[in-house]
Amino acid sequence: MLKKIKVEDALGQKLAHDHTQILPGKFKGPRFRRGHSIRKSDIPILTDMGKKEVYVLTLAPGEVHEDEAAKRIARAVAGRNLKRGAPREGKVDFIAKTFGLLKINVGALEKVNRVGAIILSTRHNRSIVHAGDIVAGTRIIPLFTRESNVMRAEEIGHRRGPIIEVLSIHPKRIGILVTGSEIVEGRIQDRSAGIVAGKAEALGSQVIRTTVVTDDPSLIAAEIGRMKKAGCQVIVTTGGLSVDPDDVTLAGIRRSGAEVVFYGTPVLPGAMFAYARLGKTAILGTPACVVHDPVTALDVFLPRVLADDPVSAADVAPLGHGGLCLRCPICRYPVCPFGKGG
Repeated sequence: MLKKIKVEDALGQKLAHDHTQILPGKFKGPRFRRGHSIRKSDIPILTDMGKKEVYVLTLAPGEVHEDEAAKRIARAVAGRNLKRGAPREGKVDFIAKTFGLLKINVGALEKVNRVGAIILSTRHNRSIVHAGDIVAGTRIIPLFTRESNVMRAEEIGHRRGPIIEVLSIHPKRIGILVTGSEIVEGRIQDRSAGIVAGKAEALGSQVIRTTVVTDDPSLIAAEIGRMKKAGCQVIVTTGGLSVDPDDVTLAGIRRSGAEVVFYGTPVLPGAMFAYARLGKTAILGTPACVVHDPVTALDVFLPRVLADDPVSAADVAPLGHGGLCLRCPICRYPVCPFGKGG
């Protein structure tokens, strides 16, 4: 129960909630914390903050204060590689403990936000995050809520969770297989290997083998085998994935004995991207767009593979929602919804 008291009559009373002070360009935050006992010197400050009355809170049985509610919800929904901040103005932040891939159980997130009086707000699913980044926050809307609301959110977190976690991105050994008779014969100079290497190295991995082969399924298959034997945990092929009859990279991947999990994604650029597995080795088939587009399907799937986030054919269809790159004049990816799905 909340009791409203005039500021001038509130000496010695304990505040029911944090009171935020805003000094433009200088400060925004809690000037007085919940539980603060009001002193005579506080009264003019509260008045300057526009407070003519303050509230004292007495909780009835079955009610939970905003701070306690936020702490309980955060505990229930958080998974790996997250730390939780202390309640601040009723909100608890989730902070990444490592460089990695943010995983959000979107369906469970929506269920929590349908409970009523509770919000759970996150960054986009599968965003790349760094240690110290705030990736989510939770709070209740009112100053206090029913115990049953908090228990319902906890139940969703325990049953469907973790709702929020960070998967560590692990350094892996990368092989780059460039396909193209015109490159082997020296008619054009390859740019794809350097681009792929830059993306892999930016994610902490090391390219240990780069090879160029002609458009021959047998040669492509043989080189995939050699890369796997050399210890490549991820093999990225470039080119040869269109529907033209002389584009045979996919045939070469299949001939190596790899299982093609999917070929084609509703991601533009990168529609003809392929993903395959050869034992524990992942094979990422990148179409020619990797050369002339700064962000493609490779940027969507490479971090997932490096984070050991399982990739299945069922994952592909939802990527159509947000799968169209807008080719902004200044690219800000990965701070962008491209390829993160609905």
